[in-house]
Amino acid sequence: MSEKLTLEGINEVSVRRRKPFRLLGGREVVTWLLLLVVLSPFLWMVIMAFRPAMEAFDLTLWFTPTLDAFRALWQGNFLHSFGNSLLVSTLSTGLSLIIGVPAAWVLTRWQFPGRGHVALWILVTRMAPPIAFTIPFYLAWRWLGLQDTVLGLAIVYLTFNLAIVIWLMQTFFAAVPAALEEAAWLDGCSIWRTFWTITLPLVAPGLAATAILCFIFSWNDFFYALILTRTQAVTAPVAIVNFLQYEGWEWSKIAASGTLVMLPVVAFTLLVRRYLVHGLTAGGLKD
Repeated sequence: MSEKLTLEGINEVSVRRRKPFRLLGGREVVTWLLLLVVLSPFLWMVIMAFRPAMEAFDLTLWFTPTLDAFRALWQGNFLHSFGNSLLVSTLSTGLSLIIGVPAAWVLTRWQFPGRGHVALWILVTRMAPPIAFTIPFYLAWRWLGLQDTVLGLAIVYLTFNLAIVIWLMQTFFAAVPAALEEAAWLDGCSIWRTFWTITLPLVAPGLAATAILCFIFSWNDFFYALILTRTQAVTAPVAIVNFLQYEGWEWSKIAASGTLVMLPVVAFTLLVRRYLVHGLTAGGLKD
């Protein structure tokens, strides 16, 4: 009897292995359709970037790919603007984490008068529309000599990214048991050593998620980069607008530059995707 069951099990496994394809379920079909709809504009832009300029709006999928649009960007000033965006976003994200993460830990762990009011005022900086701060920033940056500089633009993004860092990281720090830090203090660790060696590694997923959000907000900004830059610190989103000329819109260059602008964010997200998913879903369940 056991031999018969064993043979039946082997035959069943062999039959399963012979099936090369598996029918998709209803949920999987809907998921792939939604994914195709969401990604279709990006796919269209990437395809347009490799099309010849005279065939930019052809609906045919069969064409001879060309790198003429990317060569034109390489020979122009777009790479300088691309480097400015990369430098400004990295600098702003780094400064936001350096200042905001310790501040979030202090607001989470330390008890002092007015702590709730401080956290609320930090959040208020994200409630006003960006245009409300345009004239103060413009006048102050012109007087300080920070107009049309990478540092000046990074400081502007820093003022808005700080609120994101502090409020997000407070949630992640609150999920870490305070008993771990107290045990480290009893063993002789200082306050800041406990923060760097005990608490910070435990919130690494939240740190990655917060860093990606800050980088994306800085990278995609167009309004402040347009107002506070002229020639030296022009970023990639502003440089793309230069392809919209009176003689015509250079769609191939626009698509190629848009494709290049997506690459750093996609690469950064793929590098830390494991921490990103964990960080964004942390706090979804309450013990």
